[in-house]
Amino acid sequence: MALVVFLRGVNVGGHRTFRPSVVAKELAEFGVVNIGAAGTFVVRKPGSRARFRAALAEQLPFETSIAICDGRAILDLERDSPFGDAPPAAGLTRFVRVLEKAAKSSETLPLVLPAEGDWLVRLIGASGQFVFGEYRRDMKTIRYLDQLDKLFGGKATTRNWNTILAIARELRSSS
Repeated sequence: MALVVFLRGVNVGGHRTFRPSVVAKELAEFGVVNIGAAGTFVVRKPGSRARFRAALAEQLPFETSIAICDGRAILDLERDSPFGDAPPAAGLTRFVRVLEKAAKSSETLPLVLPAEGDWLVRLIGASGQFVFGEYRRDMKTIRYLDQLDKLFGGKATTRNWNTILAIARELRSSS
């Protein structure tokens, strides 16, 4: 089964920049497909995870957190459709937070941040390496997304739900 790779904090605001398409080309032996510009890859022929991880790290011009999951987990997440079929409410963005390892939280979901006043981040569920929810576009939102690392016991990166759907399409097209 293919793997899916998520890099944390790359190509954001001119920091830790690289060209994902070039990295995918350099890792062609692993069947790497680049999904967007945020450091998301589908790996069709991964072989050993450790060997692939080392090859990927060698191609990056900086150190970063790397979360890897089985493609099947993405397909399961899409199938379970945590957001249902209705479109998101105006002004809300659906997201999936991908942890390096399965969540270690005792947090009761749903959960909103901040707890007082108007919420900016609303978590609706978690499954394995994934925490999903919605956020409002606001300058303070990133602060609350960063708090999720502590709440769930490890480093994570955020992807828009549309990116998860694009990954699922790519996984289905390669099977």
